[in-house]
Amino acid sequence: MALNLSQKKEVVAELSGVAGTAHSLIAAEYAGTTVEQLTAMRRKARETGVYLRVVKNTLASRAVAGTEFECVQDSLVGPLLYAFSTEEPGAAGRLIKEFAKSNDKLKPKVVAVGGQQYPASHVDVLAALPTRDQALAMLARVLAEPAAMFARAVKAVADKQGGGDVPAAAETA
Repeated sequence: MALNLSQKKEVVAELSGVAGTAHSLIAAEYAGTTVEQLTAMRRKARETGVYLRVVKNTLASRAVAGTEFECVQDSLVGPLLYAFSTEEPGAAGRLIKEFAKSNDKLKPKVVAVGGQQYPASHVDVLAALPTRDQALAMLARVLAEPAAMFARAVKAVADKQGGGDVPAAAETA
């Protein structure tokens, strides 16, 4: 389906808005992927906060101009599926990696995070990033550890000095 100029401008504006707020971008070759597989991927993308779109490379190149994903403009060649992580940086990586396991036609080509372009193999690194909830749990554990260590040290000193035992007379009083 050919787009007229106003439709192209709308696509570029929409994609530019997403690219301006996204955390990461993965462009993947999708040729040979069935409609059912793409539909399942789109459904999963909506659930996980990933903006997934198939768009012409010239429109995508114009959309990422002026954003941190401008670094990928020269690499946008061939039929590509664009996955932008809108909620957390690793979401698009997990989505593409998960669907690439069951579909050998889906191949990541470009990965971009924080204004840097990485090789396609970087999808594994991006997919391994913790989710927001996992990261918050790790932070809470790190913040709580010094207090726990202090409590264990105080208890060890009290036990060593015999202060941990309560005399029998004090219990009856």
